[in-house]
Amino acid sequence: MLLDMEGITVHYGKSLAVKDVSLHVPEGAVVSIIGANGSGKSTVLRALVGLTALSAGTIRYKGNLINGLSTTNIVKQGIVLVPEGRQLFPYLTVLSNLKLGASLRKDPLEEDLDQVYRLFPVLEQRRNQKAGTLSGGEQQMLAIGRGLMAKPTLLCMDEPSLGLAPIVIEQLGETIKSINARGVTVLLVEQNVHLALGVANAGCALQVGKVVLQGDIETMKSSDIVKRAYLGG
Repeated sequence: MLLDMEGITVHYGKSLAVKDVSLHVPEGAVVSIIGANGSGKSTVLRALVGLTALSAGTIRYKGNLINGLSTTNIVKQGIVLVPEGRQLFPYLTVLSNLKLGASLRKDPLEEDLDQVYRLFPVLEQRRNQKAGTLSGGEQQMLAIGRGLMAKPTLLCMDEPSLGLAPIVIEQLGETIKSINARGVTVLLVEQNVHLALGVANAGCALQVGKVVLQGDIETMKSSDIVKRAYLGG
């Protein structure tokens, strides 16, 4: 198992955000975490990458305990977060934003830049354009490309479809499959359940900070919990 999160509990002040969440991500998989706003999805990712402290629980990556490490050291382990809202540097160029994703690397970047440009040709066309002038879909491409520049083995994506048009969301799904096909494991947090379940091998559903369902993708799609709460069934 590439990632094992066991009994994760997180508080924000006195408020309980997630309680006793366990999540397992096999190497090479796409695993989706679904749930409504406020269910604790993003908190799980923030805890994983060291942006939020655990109140209880353990996180193991490739068998090694990583909770307590700094975010910088977690990135060096190969875990990279594409954050909600993209969080680009709008007054820097596309190319500068991409290079910032590789800021912890010491090796040459040209091959990885070429791979990002093959995945997102529009970014090469606009590499000297300021990031803030891109469309919403293009900005999401840039955020994902910046994450890939860190050479992740586990790419975590937090609500990547937020604010995107349906046609762009469909393209995003194909992008996630393409990234996974290149050997990158993906942990996806998504409120758009059709996207989340459409690209995943397995998943879990959170409600009010607790796991209410977990399993392979057929288990998720056929569950009455998912049908009632998310698919209108």
